[in-house]
Amino acid sequence: MRVFITGASGFIGSAAAKELISHGHQVLGLARSDASADTVTKAGAEVLRGHLEDLEALKKGAKESDAILHLGFIHDFSDMPHNTAVDRAAINAMADAIAGSGKPLIIASGSLMVAKGAVATEDSEISRDPGPYDRWRSEDLILALTKEKNFRGMIVRFAPTVHGAGDKGFAKIFVDMACKNGRALYTSASARWPGCHRLDAAVLLRLALEKGKSGGIYHSTAEQGILLKDTLELIGKRLNLPAECVSVQEAAQSLGFFAHAMTMDNPTSSEKTQKELGWQPKEVGLHEDMLAHYFD
Repeated sequence: MRVFITGASGFIGSAAAKELISHGHQVLGLARSDASADTVTKAGAEVLRGHLEDLEALKKGAKESDAILHLGFIHDFSDMPHNTAVDRAAINAMADAIAGSGKPLIIASGSLMVAKGAVATEDSEISRDPGPYDRWRSEDLILALTKEKNFRGMIVRFAPTVHGAGDKGFAKIFVDMACKNGRALYTSASARWPGCHRLDAAVLLRLALEKGKSGGIYHSTAEQGILLKDTLELIGKRLNLPAECVSVQEAAQSLGFFAHAMTMDNPTSSEKTQKELGWQPKEVGLHEDMLAHYFD
């Protein structure tokens, strides 16, 4: 297959590009800058210049490819309504471009979209919070468009802690914040988050493209639920800093958005995903990976 990837130069996208190419697929990667284009080229992929708000570029990439991985997202927590609106516009544009083709279009979502308080499965209802963080609307959109426009739409929900060398996501942010604040802060002693190595996530994406069902929802979670308390205590111990559980209000003064996110109890199963796609995560777990790569 020739696969068009948005976010192809990103942490997960670059791993997915290499995984696909190593299994005989071709990759066309969206790149908005020279640096991103260089990353895409070094992965062995072809470059399409453009960005997530360049709808004509997105349509071109979708039309010229056999499959689409939509992994790009604007990670600016100060303006989430804009970011999620851009995401939906991108999905609409690419869906229009492949209408009637039966092509696979996979969008990225997150396990934190799923209702909290119990182990989330692929069949669990998402939490439709009316607040500014409304990325869940993209899930509803892709499933509706899949039926309406006759293509093979799917959702892959990633763990909030997709980890590996070069990570700039939640786990690395927690390390950096602890260094800045002189304390490793967390806001719940019981909140659990799933984890997954980026290379395992890349394999799942390839398998979903090759085997996934239209309307399928898949979970990229290798570890079902890691106590955030344990993660922050590991950070504190490694940095020789105190790890402290504080109120959301106190934590928000230095952690901002993350103070609220850390209260979410989000254990997430991938049992159905593993059975349906034959996915078997094999890379190291979050804490082992952090000790190896996050404190240089």
